[in-house]
Amino acid sequence: MTTENLLVELFVEELPPKVLRRLGESFADVLTEKLQSLGFVGGFTRAAYDAKGVKPVEALQGSICTAYASPRRLAVHLTNVLARAADKAVSQKLMPVAVGLDAAGNATPALLKKLQALGAGASAVPGLKRAPDGKAETLFFESTVLGATLAQGLQKALHEAITKLPIPKVMQYQLERDCELPGWTTVSFVRPAHGLVALHGSTVVPVTALGLRAGNSTHGHRFEAAMSPVVFAHADDYAAILARDGAVIASFSVRRADIARQLQAAAAALGAQAVDDEALLDEVTALVERPNVLTCRFEAEFLQVPQECLILTMKANQKYFPLLDAAGKLSNQFLVVSNISPADPSAVIGGNERVVRPRLADAKFFFDQDRKKTLESRVDGLSKVVYHNKLGSQGERMARVCAIARAIGQLLGGDALADKAALAARLAKTDLLTDMVGEFPELQGTMGGYYARHDGLSAEIAEAIEDHYKPRFAGDSLPRNPVGLVVALADKLETLVGMFGIGNLPTGDKDPFALRRHALGLIRILTERDLALDVTPILHIAVPTFGEPITDPTLALVDFLYDRLAGSLREQGYSAQEVDAVLALRPKRLGDVPKRLLAVRAFAALPESAALAAANKRIGNILKKTDDVDAHVSPVLLQEPAEQALFAAMQTVLSQAKDLFDAGDYTTSLQALAALRAPVDAFFEHVMVNAEQPDLRLNRLGLLKGLHAAMNHVADLSKLAT
Repeated sequence: MTTENLLVELFVEELPPKVLRRLGESFADVLTEKLQSLGFVGGFTRAAYDAKGVKPVEALQGSICTAYASPRRLAVHLTNVLARAADKAVSQKLMPVAVGLDAAGNATPALLKKLQALGAGASAVPGLKRAPDGKAETLFFESTVLGATLAQGLQKALHEAITKLPIPKVMQYQLERDCELPGWTTVSFVRPAHGLVALHGSTVVPVTALGLRAGNSTHGHRFEAAMSPVVFAHADDYAAILARDGAVIASFSVRRADIARQLQAAAAALGAQAVDDEALLDEVTALVERPNVLTCRFEAEFLQVPQECLILTMKANQKYFPLLDAAGKLSNQFLVVSNISPADPSAVIGGNERVVRPRLADAKFFFDQDRKKTLESRVDGLSKVVYHNKLGSQGERMARVCAIARAIGQLLGGDALADKAALAARLAKTDLLTDMVGEFPELQGTMGGYYARHDGLSAEIAEAIEDHYKPRFAGDSLPRNPVGLVVALADKLETLVGMFGIGNLPTGDKDPFALRRHALGLIRILTERDLALDVTPILHIAVPTFGEPITDPTLALVDFLYDRLAGSLREQGYSAQEVDAVLALRPKRLGDVPKRLLAVRAFAALPESAALAAANKRIGNILKKTDDVDAHVSPVLLQEPAEQALFAAMQTVLSQAKDLFDAGDYTTSLQALAALRAPVDAFFEHVMVNAEQPDLRLNRLGLLKGLHAAMNHVADLSKLAT
């Protein structure tokens, strides 16, 4: 059968920019998958684009699906699509032979009625197939079903693609019916749809959707299209004709790459660099059809405001790209991605500069007003801000964080660190009451640091206030100084203990209080800074600060933390066996975990590791069956040469391994155990552990218990056994 390429476009009013890319991909994927299931295309792949917006050459037998998405259209181009699906041979079960045929072999009325319902008559009886079906022989009617036309298949695929779009919110609107059906019809879709294109090669496919009939024309850019409507002679003309006659870059990826290229060129011409923000780039790509990057500026006096405030208001409110100098400082120039390309862009530039000025003025006003009050003067106001109805106000929370921070500071640095941590914790949440954070909640912590410096507090305290939310996300930096580390730990401990204590645990994909993120932040601080803190004791520090409102969540929280740690380690590339071996011992100091993992990995590479891991597992299984055994060994009861040799080797090897373990050299400690392979193998080959004499049996079990405990100082080696 011959094939042609297919184009489908749905022309609508402006689509939600934050989900445009996902809408385009979903529309293309679902439509293509449905056509594939109906037999119009074979195997397919979605066309990919590189960072420059260039589609790599595809070396694939089958169809290539290319998704298009612009602010006012969703489209898909699909290669090698059949005009009609292949015919199908169908075998339909009728009835048992005894029911369908009488004793003379003639058709019964029941069989004739069934055949009539299938569009056949008595002439079909001789051609019926007989085949066993269970215990009875059954009649089957075999026929050929003509393959569906593309119009039929595409109608189904188009309906499914529209129905399954991940639309955040549907709206209803009215469409006037055609002259054959006068009146109005209600349509539900994300935005009003105004056009439908369906071309198979150069032929229009007669399908409908959202009250629209398919044609071969669409509309281009609102202001800069060379002609309207834009007409396509062939499905393959879509992107090129739309760009030439409609002034629209249809591909999201190509348009995004073009914006990135223009931003880089414009910034380089000014000796600057644009703020790197992938989410902003995606959103701006979804707002323009033919991007044109322009350079604007604002008054230098606004640079007195912290640059985080200015950057945030330009990105969040105006979708502008701020420019940074070589030192990473904000300049008073910024880039705008315009949807028009006038010969004289001065009006566009001037308009954007006028629009951003009030935003920056607001930020300056908030900053100036906030600095009229010290952070200390805002502390009492925290008692009027509700934190949680079961856990009290932000003031009560602040008191708990202060107590936890003081206790942890005392453990890590004595009175000096405890006092600094308590002060930083006391002031850390006060910026929640400032106008700037009220306008931009994303700046909490950041503004506290600026206001602390303005109040004359030390850089150490200011940085701690600024950093106490860190790490905020995966890959974020940790607090810069010990005071910040202590306050960040205290803040996360208070949240975790409080929420677990009142039963607010994360479930499935729901985690409204970001407890998983808090747990990972706490883990990262303890691990990466190798702090001399054990997990359970610091939880015990936090629990009493709540008083009666909570139940002690320590056990559940310890499990939660180690589960989060296990998942994080696997994401970092450690194998499940390595992670299970180390975390099975629940190391008290999380800072030891990376060193233990490296030791386990080095041990697993030894030729002796597999045998020792298997032996360790075997010993564990033996000891599980005995509860009254201690690790005491009487040398006089060691009768067999193999057990005497093992005992002698243990005196040397285990002592050496323990000294290395105590010194923190986990890798060499585990490697020292390799010398035990031969005596352990000989022991299990020549010695009966469960001897009939009770004293011999207990002595041998004691020998194994001591060996098992010593082998598992660094990790549970049985987890490495295959």
